[in-house]
Amino acid sequence: MNKVAQVTVAFWAMKICATTLGETAGDLLSMTLNVGYAVSSIVLVGMFLASFVAQLRSRAFHPALYWLVVLLTSTAGTTLSDFMDRTLGLGYARGSLILVSCLVAVLIAWRVVEGSLSVTHIGTRRAEAFYWAAILCSNTLGTALGDFLADDSGLGFLGSAALIAGLLAVVLLLYRFTPANRVALFWTAFVLTRPFGATFGDLLTKSSDQGGLDLGTAGSSAVLAAILVVLVFRASRAHAADVGRSA
Repeated sequence: MNKVAQVTVAFWAMKICATTLGETAGDLLSMTLNVGYAVSSIVLVGMFLASFVAQLRSRAFHPALYWLVVLLTSTAGTTLSDFMDRTLGLGYARGSLILVSCLVAVLIAWRVVEGSLSVTHIGTRRAEAFYWAAILCSNTLGTALGDFLADDSGLGFLGSAALIAGLLAVVLLLYRFTPANRVALFWTAFVLTRPFGATFGDLLTKSSDQGGLDLGTAGSSAVLAAILVVLVFRASRAHAADVGRSA
């Protein structure tokens, strides 16, 4: 019952694409279409829960379903974070601290209950529930952290993306050249790729006056969705070939 994607270079490419699309699509719904953060959060969390239940009920790994759930955690995370930080007035720094606490609590509970934080083999539905809870928390945290870096730190969108890219490079070096704990490195990279996607998404969509490229949420979302579909299609074909060889 291992229904999670294997951690490869392709995994990280799809993760960054999905989280960037989550940022632009979330902003498209809440801001461009003027639905609002609260209503957008309700709609997207409902969609996430529906896909999450389908993922739990499935008996095998389906790349398209898996990445749909990742995408919806990212999209819902965008509007949830914006609702906390802007509508509730918590601010980016306080919102980030709350979400860090939530993520740490999920990981601790997962470790205590399951005895492992393995992300390469999920053997029970309970472990899978913890896995997706951690992903939802990390993607929501990434939005708040990315907004904090881009708006409050003075780095701007490009500077924030460069900083996070540098931190990801450090994680990669630790993975390649040190015996650092692989699970810890995975979750560090997973969290960091979300604000990278958030800041890169803002760089694509925001106006030039705000330091962005002014591509708009609709156009950016369409391009990113097309790229993600191609990547997921390739992953599905590779998975089908692997299943065929092992049959």
